[in-house]
This record gives sequence, C-alpha cells and structure tokens, in this order.
Amino acid sequence: MSSSDTPRLPGPLPAAESSLRDQALLLDREDPIGWARDRFLVGSDRPIYLDGNSLGMLPRRSVDRMRHLMEEEWGRGLVRSWDSWMHLPAAVGDLLGDALLGAGPGQTVVSDATTVNLYKLASAALDARPGRSVIVSDRSNFPTDRYLLEGLARARGLILRLVDFPEVEGPSPEGLAPYLDSATALVSLSHVDYRSGALADMGGINQVVHAAGALVLWDLCHSVGALPVELDRSGTDLAAGCTYKYLNGGPGSPAFLYVRSELQPSLRQPIWGWFGQVDQFAMGQGYNPVEGIGRFQSGSPQVVAIAMVEEGAKLLAEIGIDQIRAKSIRLTELFIDRFSAWLAPLDFQLMTPQDPDRRGSQVCLRHTHADRICRDLIEEGSVVCDFRAPDRLRLGLAAPTTRFIDVHDAAWRIRELATARTHLE
Repeated sequence: MSSSDTPRLPGPLPAAESSLRDQALLLDREDPIGWARDRFLVGSDRPIYLDGNSLGMLPRRSVDRMRHLMEEEWGRGLVRSWDSWMHLPAAVGDLLGDALLGAGPGQTVVSDATTVNLYKLASAALDARPGRSVIVSDRSNFPTDRYLLEGLARARGLILRLVDFPEVEGPSPEGLAPYLDSATALVSLSHVDYRSGALADMGGINQVVHAAGALVLWDLCHSVGALPVELDRSGTDLAAGCTYKYLNGGPGSPAFLYVRSELQPSLRQPIWGWFGQVDQFAMGQGYNPVEGIGRFQSGSPQVVAIAMVEEGAKLLAEIGIDQIRAKSIRLTELFIDRFSAWLAPLDFQLMTPQDPDRRGSQVCLRHTHADRICRDLIEEGSVVCDFRAPDRLRLGLAAPTTRFIDVHDAAWRIRELATARTHLE
C-alpha cells in the first residue's frame, strides 16, 4: 500500500490507538484478496466507503464491457446481437447459481426487479397451496417484502401473520415453529436482516416450514455476494435478490430469482409475457409457458444492465466467495472490537449479532442521534455509511473493496464526532 493510498487520519491519535492503526495496516498488507480492490474504480482522494450494502462499487471491467456492448454489440451488431442477448438472463443466472448461490444449472434467471420477482414467486407459491389461508413473515422484514405480501393477502382474502422475532438475532427455526400450522401456505423471510445484519439459519427454517407443508421464499438481497448461499443443499424452494449491492451490478440493476427444479413444472407465475412463452416468435393465441426456469421470465430482458451484472459476478467468482466471507468476518470483527473500546462508552449500542456465524457483512449501531452522526460523517467527506429509522447507523463492509484501515479509521471518526458532540449543534 503506497502512502498516497493510505487515508488521512481524521485527527491525532494517542500512542495506544496509533499502534492499533498499525495493526490494521498490517492486516491489509497480509490480506490474501487485497488485490481485488484495484479491480474497482477507487480513488485515494475519496471518503471511506462503507455503504456497499446499499450500492456496490464500479468494477473496472464493467466499463470495458459497457464500451464493447455499446460500440460493437449494439453499434455494429444492431438487432443481430439478439442471437446472443436472448441467452443472457439464463446464462448469468447459472453463473450466479454456480459461483455464489449454491444452485445447480437451470434454476436461476436474471430478470425484472426484486419486488417483481418476489411477487411472482409468492403468487405462484400461494397458488400451489390451495385451501391454505396464512402467509407468515417477519414484522421487521424489508418494507417492500411486507408490502407485496400485504397486497397479496388483501387481494386473495388471506391472513398475513407478522411475527416479532428478537430484534438483533432475527428469525430462527425454534422461534418460527409455533406460528406454523396446517393453514400456513407460505413463509417469506430475509436471509440477512437489512438493519441488524442477522443471518438466518436457512436450512433449519426450511425444515420446520416443510414439516408444516408450506413453501419458503427467501430474500437474498443482503447475502448474495457477501457470503456463501447454499440454496440446493438447504432445500430452499424459492428465492430472489438484487444485484446492485454486493454483486456490483450498478444502480437499479435487474434482480434474479431461483426456483428449485422439482417445483418448476407445478408453478405458474402470474405475469405472463412473451419471453416465458413456448415458440415466442410464432405470436400465436393463448399462453403456454416454456419448460424450466424460463417460464418465470415475462418481458424483454434488460440487456445492458444484465451485462453489468455478469461482469460483477465474474469478478466475485474470480475472488472466490469463501475468501470473501473469510475477510468479511475479519472486517466485522475488527469493527466490533473498535466499537467495544471506543463507541460503547459513548452511548452506542451494537445491534448486530456478536457471533460471526450469525451475521452478514454489515454492522449496525444504535444511537439516539444516529441520523445526525451519519449526516456529519457524509457531509464532512470522511465516511459514507447510511441511516435507518429510527436510530440505526449501518456500515456495510464489502470485503473486495473495504480495507481494514478503512474500518479502523471509520470507527475512530465516529468516536471523534460523538466526543465533540457537533451533531447536537
């Protein structure tokens, strides 16, 4: 690491803290995936970026791919390029499945937005469980998940049962089981909680839901690309997630959906479109869905955006999801260590599980003035993180782009602001 690459300290450090900073720099020098940061557009003059759980950084290879797609595939190939573009949704889906999702081929496709995909899958699941009247979810689940489930319940005359799980630990098999019975049709949960970062026991929850005869739908937005996801091995039925966070697909990039192969023939998603139709260019009457995962497509794929998802996924595959997870745990451990020493005495509370196997790649802090502290961090140009109501400060530590020194300096900067109490002015 060159001196120009080392971020400036926000203030003078006492000798003991200076030694801690040297330890963080040593961790960066010994980081086996430290090389990956150079594969992204990261400038030494930029603030510390700890918001990868909202929007991932731009891979350099995506810029080259965009140029080639614009100039050659679109510019020269024009409509003839659809010969290859047609296969992008399934091809990139299989790439995600193999490298990041633990899903065999033919079960994942890239299409639409997360909300649309969750709606497709939830609706198909409810149709597959006729006579059952209850949908179960987490009251703290991401809002769009709750909203679309609420809409489906209202439209179909069903019951939406929202469960209050422990805030920091999130859903668990033993906590969920009492709310399941023969009336349960669908359980929809997030694999990693968007606020606390709590990581759910996917396999254990799948077992208790299947024992009740219901289907499971997982939101993977805060886990895909940050940690290994074993969809096939865990017995997951359905899943969907976005690609603009840890997958670095770009703002508003399309989502993906997963349907276990055994379920595909019996499920019919509600948004019928020509890209899910047998012999789509025959333009015939009547809808007849194709076999396999293609039946969960609707309209024309977002070619440019899917190409960006492909580049982000290829880069993560090159780095290796196990290596990414190992560094992610070390990054969050380092921040929690600094939290205990510097921030806990300043009325901050840790709202993320202490057990590294129970959390994703983010740390959440509670503070009465979290919104003002977050604003000051961003406006002063030192740290980019984000705020979630009512009093949460979230720090997303994307392993390919976040350095240990970033984590150390960010924690020190938060300490400085809280000590100076400028957020109260």
